[in-house]
Amino acid sequence: MAITKVPMTVRGEKMLRAELTELKSVTRPRIIQDIATAREHGDLKENAEYHAAREQQSFCEGRIQEVEAKLSLVQVIDVSQIPYTGKVIFGATVTIINLDDDEEKTYCIVGQDEADIKAGKISIGSPIARALIAKSEGDEVKVTTPGGVIHYEIAKVEHIA
Repeated sequence: MAITKVPMTVRGEKMLRAELTELKSVTRPRIIQDIATAREHGDLKENAEYHAAREQQSFCEGRIQEVEAKLSLVQVIDVSQIPYTGKVIFGATVTIINLDDDEEKTYCIVGQDEADIKAGKISIGSPIARALIAKSEGDEVKVTTPGGVIHYEIAKVEHIA
């Protein structure tokens, strides 16, 4: 079975590494201290502070494992280092115009963990991103959404780091 690499932007990888550092160097030691403090209060069966701290510890350790697993599979793609061809690629910032109402939107195509529609970052697996990949400025694309088919024109493709 081949291991599938997970695409991620440089910024996304930095954010994930920062989260891992925070979890290991700040959150984990704080929780360990909270458990030690709660133990000092006596009977652990009825000690809500102890049980809450153990639950936090479980969540923290699970998140550390999840982030480490993601980082072990990450393939960092720095779009600013890829020669510009005018085509939509992973990491590109794309301005599209809805051909029905002339509404203009700008999206950056990012990895699944980085997606934030309010910040204009869409996952590579989203219907819009899948429709845009490998297309060029001036191309018309149709995106099938739960609300129906929407036609867009690609106004601009940028490689912004």
